Amino acid sequence: MKKRVFTYLRFSGLVLLVVLLFAFTGKRNKERKIREVQIEFIEQQDPYVNEATVNKLLIQNEGKVTSVGKEILVLNTVEQKLDSHKMIEHSDVYLTVNGELRARIKQRTPIARVNAVTPFYVDITGNTMPLSDSYSAHVPLIHNVSEREIPEIFPLLKKIQEDEFLKKHVVGVYTNVKGKYELELRVYTFRVVIGEVEDLDSKVKNFKAFYQKALRDKSLNKYKKVSLQFSNQVVCTLK
Repeated sequence: MKKRVFTYLRFSGLVLLVVLLFAFTGKRNKERKIREVQIEFIEQQDPYVNEATVNKLLIQNEGKVTSVGKEILVLNTVEQKLDSHKMIEHSDVYLTVNGELRARIKQRTPIARVNAVTPFYVDITGNTMPLSDSYSAHVPLIHNVSEREIPEIFPLLKKIQEDEFLKKHVVGVYTNVKGKYELELRVYTFRVVIGEVEDLDSKVKNFKAFYQKALRDKSLNKYKKVSLQFSNQVVCTLK
């Protein structure tokens, strides 16, 4: 009987010890501060948002994130805070077992800049985004286009972004007096009249063929305007 009681007391003491150790470890873990913050910008992108900005977004106040206890930092809330930033497309925030806070950031990608009273970018998804305080994107400048007209012009902007030939040569997009779109080139002074945003593949194909022939003929500097708005035709106006 005494042996059984002794065994029971020893087992109870062991359980109590384990509970106390867990409680002590949990308390110490809660009291631990974040040791280090690592911020990674995924994909090769220009720095439209910098590490200092991300650090400020990681917590609700302006202090250092390393001064915050691990139990205070709610990762879902942190991710929502980062994702709400107008320069960030997506974020992934997590804590490592040794107390490091890591944030993986994917920025939004601007493909054009609209010259307005308050200038703004158009991103790869067709949405607007503000200019960055950290970096100025090297993208075509859009003139005479309002924010409400972005959905209409977006297929043209996307085509310029995705086509290496257009991306290399086009520096500006204008709306002419007839409401048609024209392209400004980096080197040559002639305007390329796209017309309405339709049949873009065919128009770009025709322009590339014209460009290569005129380049061989050394005649590209002779033109004032090159129109692609007529079906399967390239109509040129001399200076």
